[in-house]
Amino acid sequence: MVATAKTINSLAGGARRLSKRLLASYLFDWILILGIAGLGGGFSKIHGARHDFSLQDPSISYPYHEDTVSVGVLIVVVLVAPGVITAAISLLFIPGPTASRRTPRALIWRRKIWEWNTAWMGLGLALASAFLITEGLKDLSGKPRPFMLSVCDPDTSPESIRRHQVGGLGSSLDSATPIVVTWHICRNTDKSQMRNAFASWPSGHSSFSWAGMLYLTFFICAKFAVQIPFLPPATSQTDGGSRRFISTFDEEEDYYPPYDHRQTSRVQRQQPHKPRGEDEAGPGPGAEEEHSSNSLHSAGTAGVSSSSSSSSSRLPPHPPRNEAAAPPIYLLIIAFVPVGVALFISVSRWFDYRHHGFDIISGSLIGIFTAWFGFRWYHLPIRGGSGWSWGARSRDRAFWLGVGRASYVGDEGWASAAAAAAAAHNNNHNHARRNGAGGVSDVEATAGSEHETVTGGGLPDRHDATERAALN
Repeated sequence: MVATAKTINSLAGGARRLSKRLLASYLFDWILILGIAGLGGGFSKIHGARHDFSLQDPSISYPYHEDTVSVGVLIVVVLVAPGVITAAISLLFIPGPTASRRTPRALIWRRKIWEWNTAWMGLGLALASAFLITEGLKDLSGKPRPFMLSVCDPDTSPESIRRHQVGGLGSSLDSATPIVVTWHICRNTDKSQMRNAFASWPSGHSSFSWAGMLYLTFFICAKFAVQIPFLPPATSQTDGGSRRFISTFDEEEDYYPPYDHRQTSRVQRQQPHKPRGEDEAGPGPGAEEEHSSNSLHSAGTAGVSSSSSSSSSRLPPHPPRNEAAAPPIYLLIIAFVPVGVALFISVSRWFDYRHHGFDIISGSLIGIFTAWFGFRWYHLPIRGGSGWSWGARSRDRAFWLGVGRASYVGDEGWASAAAAAAAAHNNNHNHARRNGAGGVSDVEATAGSEHETVTGGGLPDRHDATERAALN
């Protein structure tokens, strides 16, 4: 209970230190996402264009059939379910097994809440965009559905045909010559049914289902590293650019002996200690901070010390087959269950006589694009992002970047100007007091003062060096 109370108090203090400008910018983002969805809802009520049609067209002569997947079920499946699943993953599996045990609980909850927020913002952007695009195109095209004639109930008397005919060379239904007429020939006076009868392209069920379900697949793949194994570049930071690939049959026996941690420890203990002021190869002044990054892996990347880089040239060649491995199949199945759901919903529009094939394909492509766009707008790539979303914008760049700046992340961070000034004052005071007392290093001097700032935040940090100093 005491630890929980401390965590809550720390989160509350961090929320008070947040920049109101930054909070307002993300609140405005949410308002715009809801506004996009609202605009799509407005489009769905408009009685848009109604394309002329042929009375002899067999593609619009199918019987009326009820929806296999109703609109209510669709909303639950592609909106509510992904929302619940992404929230559960964010709250239960963040920050993951790479986080240090010394990571403050407030920092962990800060990450959880931020990942939850970005998960929902990406999902909302994907679904709202698909809804807006689909409904707008429906109003513009006015394409008849496959069951349109059964709902239209056209007046096929010769006089009515002559009055409403706008094309075709036929004059009577007794001949196969096409007779193209306007929708005014229909005797059905239900405005809602008539609007729905001319809303075939693109398929809304298809676009909405793919937007929500594929986004969920992307999210699961990112969080649990469900990806096709790949070879990283031949030159990497972890091996100092000296890695070599081998392809012999007995590569593991002759070239890649088992790694012995005890032998490595003995070798490291035997290395002579060199003063920090020497220019010889070894850890530089920043090595302590670089090494300390290993204690906090919750940012998704592991720190690499300079000593490991300098010794990498003595490592044996790496067999390429040991560079990656396929994830477990059960994770692949879990990740692609949403894709199967989207496929079923899309195909159901075909056997329900609700859409033509081109309508379903078009709607699916719209949903696929918006799902990818919504995911990438807020999340790092699946292959190289370690499952994390992008961090928050900086305070002074919350609404506007301006010419000459390349990123919405700046040195000012996400705290308010007053909180940042107070933290800087405390840091300077602690530096002077501790350096005067014991002459400790800069990293150790700032650890205590930065600890409160790190644990109190409500958004994910971007200053990992500060975090590493506070947690070591």
